[in-house]
Amino acid sequence: MESAIPLHLKTQRTRHKRVPDDYQPPYPSFVARYKPGVVRVVMAYFGVQYRDVAPAAAMEALAAIGERFAGEGGPTHWDRAHYVDQAGYTNVVSAAYWDDIARFDAWFEPSREAWTGKGREEIGTFIEVLRPAVARHETLFSSLGRPEGVAVIADGMSGEVQEHAYWGGMRDRIPLSQSDPMTPGGVPELIRDGARLRVKAHDNLCLIRSGQDWSDTEASERKLYLDDVEPVLREGMDFLRDDGLVIGCYANRYMQVLAAGSRASEKSYGQSWWKSLAALERWAESHPTHVKIFGAAMKYLSTLGPSAKLRLYHEVTVAAADEQFFEYLSCHPKTGMLAAVQSAGA
Repeated sequence: MESAIPLHLKTQRTRHKRVPDDYQPPYPSFVARYKPGVVRVVMAYFGVQYRDVAPAAAMEALAAIGERFAGEGGPTHWDRAHYVDQAGYTNVVSAAYWDDIARFDAWFEPSREAWTGKGREEIGTFIEVLRPAVARHETLFSSLGRPEGVAVIADGMSGEVQEHAYWGGMRDRIPLSQSDPMTPGGVPELIRDGARLRVKAHDNLCLIRSGQDWSDTEASERKLYLDDVEPVLREGMDFLRDDGLVIGCYANRYMQVLAAGSRASEKSYGQSWWKSLAALERWAESHPTHVKIFGAAMKYLSTLGPSAKLRLYHEVTVAAADEQFFEYLSCHPKTGMLAAVQSAGA
């Protein structure tokens, strides 16, 4: 049994874990392992927004960012997903990952100007970037063999880890939690730069990407997931999308991953911005919407046992103020982190 925190990030613990040292989790889970030389990663979300049928400008923008990803300095890995937001707009989001900050910095500025530097008819564009130290970040996977998101750029996966299957495991897997409460500081502010709107968030903003992959399931398991679990998950995701601000969720997207040719795949993920890790923990532990999700998932897994083919994962980051960048052009005022500020009166 390994610790989720790698040896080179172990420090003297001044904040206790939620479980004793001899805790044995009831089932296996795994985390991504980076090379020790990787001290920071980049997660960059490039979004395009439009109503109804995708206009030509959206298709051109998506093709252009794909070309930039494939060019000099582009990400080690990227994927694309879409969803319809609370205002009825379709959002297509390309999530890109780097493990080399210098390479990202050289690539980013011209790419940023191309993406949000000029308006396009009928569409909005946005960029949301975190560049956290690895000590501010954790991952968790229910199975080996198919990394997703930021874990694709890691060196590999761990063996079975101890810190999971209990409330508080998410925090205990973040190396910084050994000594830091990761309390949020400050309030989000809106900065206008011509037509571009930037959001300056605050210290210890939290991001979670939590995914599901049912592509390996056979007919009966797929039906069980799509009929009994996914609708409950969607209900919770819709609550966070529409009413999450009252519990500290600034924005939530429940997205379907797109395969080659923009076909819908049998993968989805929720991506949400939170005021704090503590706010995310409170929702997970006690809010009725997540209690229902957890109950449906446990019933599903207890029914299938070890034969379950559903794959689950997540990545959670608690970012320092100087590790964040949010920029929006021609987007509606509840897009992403714009929802966290009173843009109408700013």
